[in-house]
This record gives sequence, structure tokens and C-alpha cells, in this order.
Amino acid sequence: MTDDGPICTATAEVVAWLAGTVGDTVPVGPPRPDAEPSRLTLWPLEIRPARQTRGSGSGPEPYRFTVRYLLAAGGPESLATLDRVLVAASAAADGRTLVLEAGDPALWAAFGTPPRPAVLIDVPVQVTHPARPAAPVLRPLRLRQLEMVSFDGRVVGPAEQPLAAMRVEVVGQPYATQTDPAGRFRVVGVPHDPERPAPVRLRLTGRGQVLTAEVDPTEPDIVIVCAPPTP
Repeated sequence: MTDDGPICTATAEVVAWLAGTVGDTVPVGPPRPDAEPSRLTLWPLEIRPARQTRGSGSGPEPYRFTVRYLLAAGGPESLATLDRVLVAASAAADGRTLVLEAGDPALWAAFGTPPRPAVLIDVPVQVTHPARPAAPVLRPLRLRQLEMVSFDGRVVGPAEQPLAAMRVEVVGQPYATQTDPAGRFRVVGVPHDPERPAPVRLRLTGRGQVLTAEVDPTEPDIVIVCAPPTP
């Protein structure tokens, strides 16, 4: 088999496992009336659905199914070989499952051969979605370290009245503080890119209000005016 698809790969693995178990090659083909009495034959019988699972990763989950194979004895001389397969399969823990339900007369009638000792082997198979390749890097990577800045400010109401006990937090970051009795606050350790300066967004909570304000961390005197809520 030259195809490396999931079914062909599973079949090749079963053939290799059987060869190692019985010490001889097991041909892939349907059971025939003129089969060699001393040999087993393997035939992919059907494809059966399997339970799909969902993971927590970001990529798509593999598609899972089961390939069912018919392993049939050619005659009485191959029963000892079939015994070795049964013993090996019962001790294996590789996902293969033996099913002792190969005695359906309609199955053997479809093959045009009398019923004979056989087992079904269920092999789990999955189709893995190829990972998307990463986008090529077209420019040299440039790494730079952001500065961490600290700044002071005041929160006032109408007529420059200081607002104390106002909670001040940086939106998107865990940092938070409160204004003192003079309405002053200090924010420490905010990332700042001097090449691409951007305002810092603050959320202020207190006095029955939740307000947001954008401030320039490089400004020497930051004043945030909180107007009373409109009745």
C-alpha cells in the first residue's frame, strides 16, 4: 500500500500486528470458498461512526471513526493461528477491539462461502486536520522594551472641589488606587511606548458614578473633573 490515508494506514498497521502475532503474513482479501485452510484472511468490512470529542485547544479536533475488519479462518488448520490472535488481542491495550459477532449467515452468503470461524476487529481511526502554517515573516523582527511610567493626578468636582475616596483604576490592568482627602491619586507602573504614545484610560468609581477618562501620562498636572449626575 502506497497511500498514506487513514484507512490504508490502519490496515497496514493491523496487517503488521497480525504478522508479528502469528509469525506469517495475513493476506488482505475477502474470505473465499477456495481459501487456504491453514491461513487467515483479513478484509475491511465497514466504516463505523465514533463519538466525537471537543477539546479545549484552539485548533479543530480530529474527526474520529472506526474501521471494522473481518478476520476469517481458511479452515480447521488455521484455528490454532486464530487462537493466538485472540490471546494477543485480549492482552493488548492499543485500542483494537475484538467483536465475536461474525456468524451472521447473510454475511457469509454475501461472500458466497460457507460460514467459518471468524472475529471482527474494530480499529479506531482519526483524521487530523492539518495545522495552518504561520504567516511568513517579511521584515526583520524589531524588539523594544516598553517603559513603565508613573504619574500623579487630581479628581475634582465643580468649583475645583477635591473628591476624596474615589476609586481610580487603569482599564485593562489590575492596578487600582484611591484619591486622598485632597483628591490626589498616583498611578504606578503603566506601560508606555515613547515612539507611539497613547493615552491611558482610567475608570473612576464613587459618589454614585462610574466615569472614564483618558489622560496623557506625560502631562505634569493631570486634573479630572467629575460633573454631578444629571437629575
